[in-house]
Amino acid sequence: MINVERLKRFFVDLATIPSPSRREGRIALYLQEKFSALGARVLFDDSASRTGSEVGNMVVKLFPENGKPIMFLAAHLDTVEPADNPRVIFENEVFRTDGHTVLGADDKSALAIFLEIATLLAESGQKIPLEFICTTCEEIGLLGAKNLDYTLVEAPMGYALDSEDPHDLINRAPEAIRFSIKVWGKAAHAGLNPEDGINAIQLAAEALTKIPLGRLDEETTANVGLIKGGKATNIVPEEVVLEGEIRSHNHAKVKENWEKIVQAFQDTVSSVRKQGAERPKVEFNVVQDYPLMRVPEDHRVVQLALAAGKTLSFPLRVTSTGGGSDANIFNDRGFPCVILGTGMRQVHSTEEYLPLSDFVAACRLSLELVWQGAK
Repeated sequence: MINVERLKRFFVDLATIPSPSRREGRIALYLQEKFSALGARVLFDDSASRTGSEVGNMVVKLFPENGKPIMFLAAHLDTVEPADNPRVIFENEVFRTDGHTVLGADDKSALAIFLEIATLLAESGQKIPLEFICTTCEEIGLLGAKNLDYTLVEAPMGYALDSEDPHDLINRAPEAIRFSIKVWGKAAHAGLNPEDGINAIQLAAEALTKIPLGRLDEETTANVGLIKGGKATNIVPEEVVLEGEIRSHNHAKVKENWEKIVQAFQDTVSSVRKQGAERPKVEFNVVQDYPLMRVPEDHRVVQLALAAGKTLSFPLRVTSTGGGSDANIFNDRGFPCVILGTGMRQVHSTEEYLPLSDFVAACRLSLELVWQGAK
């Protein structure tokens, strides 16, 4: 049986350790000490040199003497900011902060669940071999998962505890690209000879009116979220940079909408270019943020979770999400993984909170997953 008071203590301990992205060292040390005391083998990869974190990704081998791990449970060590000097309040069966920091339930609620499961298994003598994958820098581009040493992972499949509603079983997530567009115009004095200039910001604005943005359909979104350009109000701006993203559950739609954006900017620039002139011009840069995630509903990783929910009379909804997570990367690297919720709410804000009832339910579901997997 889950020890609810111990689970609460684990969470409060974790939530009071600041761990914004790249500063995961203290929380990693806390977890290392706890897992090692249970006889687990705690490994760190060499990803810190590539992510900029204080520490590498952590892979915990629980009861490795009993054979290959049956599954992995994954979470990330980092939180968004503000994170320093957190004050955790437990009142009316809900965890929250005093409003000056995030709570960090994203994703420390998952880490607390891992500690409770490991402790319970050790106490009960049910030494089922498991892996816990604890990544760094998830909040700043899934950097830990992207740089994880996957030779350390032995489990054939797993679950990322990194969502809100414990009733949701997420098996589909979009792919996303990030892009930047740089438009060059021509500088001139805005008061003396503006006709000699080419306003890069104006060109970019014209192009923006021609491209699809927002929710494009039921599975696709596009956004331009940053625009930077100009040097002074009395100078016709010579250049401007726009940054944005496209997400979709359909790879072809990502490609199609990126091509529309490129065409709109090229057409706008071409329409004002004088014959033989070097300016205006446009430059594009695009990178994949994360790949498409789609785990079939008949896959064992999905069916095992559904069976666990049924056993507990805690039905799960197989559903999709509009965001990316470490699970996108795990699947792309050949490790089937779906996403489960821990009960956290209003994440990425100082209003973040964690209802104890949902938190405990998520822990019980995770433990039942382990029992089911060991059958």
